[in-house]
Amino acid sequence: MKSLILLLAFASEAFSVSIEDCPGYAASNVIDADGTLTADLTLAGDACNVYSTDLPDLKLLVEYQTDTRLHVKIYDAGLDVYQVQEHILPRPSSQNVSSSDAALKFSLTEKPFSFSVTRSSSGEVLFNTTGSQLVFESQYVYLRTQLPKDPNIYGLGEHSDSFRLPTVNYQRTLWNSESPFIPRLSNLYGSHPIYLDHRGGAGSHGVFLLNSNGMNININQTDAGDQFLEYNTIGGILDFYFLAGPNPTDVSQQYAEVVGLPAMMSYWTFGFHQCKYGYWDVNMAAEVVANYSIANIPLETLWGDIDYMDLRQVFTTDPERFPVHKMRELVDTLHQRNQHYIMMLDPGIHRLGNYSTFARGEEKSVFLKADDGSDYRGVQWAGEVVWPDWIGPNTQDWWTNEISLFFSPESGIDIDGAWNDMNEASNFCPNVDCDPAQEAKNGNNPPQPTNPPRNNTGRPIPGFPADFQPSPSAQSGKFRSRQAAGGQMKGLPDRDLLNPKYRINNHRGDLSDATLYTNITNADGTYQYDTHNLYGFTMITATRNSLLARRPGKRPFVLTRSTFAGAGTKAAHWFGDNNSTWSDYRVSIPQLLAFASVHQMPMVGSDVCGFNGVADEHMCARWALLGAFMPFYRNHADASAPFQEFYLWDLVAEAARKAIDARYRLLDYIYTAMYRSATTGAPIVNPLFFVYPSDSNTFGIDTQFFYGDALLVSPVVDDYAESVTYYLPDDIFYDFWTLEPVRGHGAQVAVDNVTWTDIPVHIRGGTILPLRTQSANTTTLLRQNNFQLIVAPGLDGKATGSLYLDDGESLDVGDKKSDISFTWDGTTFKANGTFGYSTDVVVESVVILGGEQPITRKGPWGLNGSFDFTSS
Repeated sequence: MKSLILLLAFASEAFSVSIEDCPGYAASNVIDADGTLTADLTLAGDACNVYSTDLPDLKLLVEYQTDTRLHVKIYDAGLDVYQVQEHILPRPSSQNVSSSDAALKFSLTEKPFSFSVTRSSSGEVLFNTTGSQLVFESQYVYLRTQLPKDPNIYGLGEHSDSFRLPTVNYQRTLWNSESPFIPRLSNLYGSHPIYLDHRGGAGSHGVFLLNSNGMNININQTDAGDQFLEYNTIGGILDFYFLAGPNPTDVSQQYAEVVGLPAMMSYWTFGFHQCKYGYWDVNMAAEVVANYSIANIPLETLWGDIDYMDLRQVFTTDPERFPVHKMRELVDTLHQRNQHYIMMLDPGIHRLGNYSTFARGEEKSVFLKADDGSDYRGVQWAGEVVWPDWIGPNTQDWWTNEISLFFSPESGIDIDGAWNDMNEASNFCPNVDCDPAQEAKNGNNPPQPTNPPRNNTGRPIPGFPADFQPSPSAQSGKFRSRQAAGGQMKGLPDRDLLNPKYRINNHRGDLSDATLYTNITNADGTYQYDTHNLYGFTMITATRNSLLARRPGKRPFVLTRSTFAGAGTKAAHWFGDNNSTWSDYRVSIPQLLAFASVHQMPMVGSDVCGFNGVADEHMCARWALLGAFMPFYRNHADASAPFQEFYLWDLVAEAARKAIDARYRLLDYIYTAMYRSATTGAPIVNPLFFVYPSDSNTFGIDTQFFYGDALLVSPVVDDYAESVTYYLPDDIFYDFWTLEPVRGHGAQVAVDNVTWTDIPVHIRGGTILPLRTQSANTTTLLRQNNFQLIVAPGLDGKATGSLYLDDGESLDVGDKKSDISFTWDGTTFKANGTFGYSTDVVVESVVILGGEQPITRKGPWGLNGSFDFTSS
């Protein structure tokens, strides 16, 4: 008698029939044309219909697309099952290489059908479905692969779990969802069905499943102790891209070839950002900017949350608290100070006849429709809302027009970037039984402003126009300090789109709970059931396009909460509505590592000091330091949370000044890493095993990381601790703060007396670090400062590094860029490369480490051409 196999001990629903009772498929008409292989897959027996209807006829397509990428696609013969639209996520082209030249080899067994992928050079099996049956139903697809014992698996985001994923009784559910407090062991805001499997000396490889449907991915062991990973999707096809590596960095770069290279970010976006939901009028926003200046803490960008809106309606301002004329003064003042301003844009559009944004959208029929053809209604901040159908033919033009009108430099608010929130999409309707109008009323959405309008704060705001200043008779005071269709791949008909029999483990409940109903049809005939995880992706695509239309030639900046594979080509991402706790401070590191090194989203970071709850002074000081070594650096808090601007505590202010000083001096170093990411896919942040892939001690480390590839960051991670134990690989390092050499021995190092304004950072031997000679209050001023180069010789006495320079903002800089390589061979320093960016900035000095004392060679050397020198 066959044994009953469960998905997992904790799975939400057990199989009513044994998977082993399913017949699987048999392959026939196998045609191997060297670079491609095709076959027919036919149900090999009576249908088992475990969760829906077995599809009798499938197709197999195998393509050796490049020498390191293998494409394996299993799909329905009728081409009715939903496939992600190519205009949303373009597919990589195939170079049709010969299978004999490829790094990966595909093999199949015809009956019962199974397949394996092996590494050509070693024969090592990387993916193997032998021993389990393929199940391909109308609302359930199942495939299992064998894994080595205790594997090193990374990715499958978005989650708040460990970077190296657990290997027993672990489940990753992919279903984009608003997720306050970023719960553990849960689906969060994004879906990235890519994993990296690192096998030490045997190499790394990646497996990407291009499928946007909800799914459970289980990692577990059989009763016999055999390790496996299995996919359980509620729709879509099996569209795999196998990435050969063999190094971890290679896998990351090969994944970028599939989903697209990340968008290049502007120089200024690497500055420090400040936001809060709760800056309730324009005067308060201005005062925050001034307070940072008074505290001598550089602030690059101020953000506007939904407070600015008139009753939470996008493309409006509260006429009394954020009048347009005064908002224009605010932004003009920021720009005069070389600072920036970014505003929130939510997708929910208030369903109100005299609201012009809604009226224009209604006229163009851009909103999602219910079955009866009326606008699909739900609830978001503005009350009863409708949602744009980003796939619709008129939606992009409508959205671009709204952005152009409201953010007009001549008559509107001249923003520098846009922030897309709530785009999973989040719906305040708890379930499909919701009455939107009543739910909005019950939830007090939109809320009436609680603070009366005012002309000013009653306190002088240095550096801002007269409109922001009190009258001479006004009382001054202090800002209170805080110490506390058939054949078109659009989806099969006759499915239960609300409650499929197979249930993914969505932490919000049913598929449609707190989001758009999954039976809604998109303009192109597809269903939200299949495209739910793409809603945020399509919104940020539209927003990026609109910003490009508004400022042609300038790099647009979009920040998004919801993501899907390839989102890095459009936007930056923050890790959502975290909590002001030590735990969430710690978990920001594995989140960073997953997005930057596996998911190809380099411009990422957390809400520093936490979004929800009450930030603690000591935790906030640590977070200010840690956040400064993440690509996106923003302090942000909820309306329900007390203020947590860095200047509100003396200790945090001191930590922030030190952190931002270092960050800004290093800004060109990380900007160079961003350029490498945008042009080659090389990670902007590296896990330790990416740099030391053969050191097994590094495989599970997720409390340290390389900022770029030269700076090892090892923050204090324990609650209220002033000591830290971190790992130093067997290599030479140099203390970033003192430049003293530190020999690593592949062992843990315990350090005491790490003050609240300190964070351990080490320069990896063998690298050359470009730094500005000093920091500045804005990135514009920073770009005027000269450079100092730090040469950190490796154990062989040599070092290399690079520096990328351009104007910092143009979408296409053409030849007006410099890509300079630095080398040190132990006696001679050389700077070579391309020098298309003209600059008056020079290298003032080169500091060579490694001897009893650092040796400083004084310049200056210009950066418009090569230079070299010899030092004994």
